[in-house]
Amino acid sequence: MAGVALCLWVVAAWVLMVTLRGRQTWYAAGGLIVTGVPLLVWLGRSMGAGWLLVGVAILALVLRWPLRYALRWARGLLR
Repeated sequence: MAGVALCLWVVAAWVLMVTLRGRQTWYAAGGLIVTGVPLLVWLGRSMGAGWLLVGVAILALVLRWPLRYALRWARGLLR
């Protein structure tokens, strides 16, 4: 069931990518992160660590720009 939920999350991310423009995408990314983290926990608890890593990779691929922005921001704080 968690795998199906992950697939639906990817479809929802795609629909948001196609329909939203500009600054709206950052709000959508925040919503995807808020829903994706509990989904990863559910995936890891129900299907194991291997599938958890697959889920993390999928979320990182879908949310690559917010992830890059967060990494740049974190590097700026460390300097």
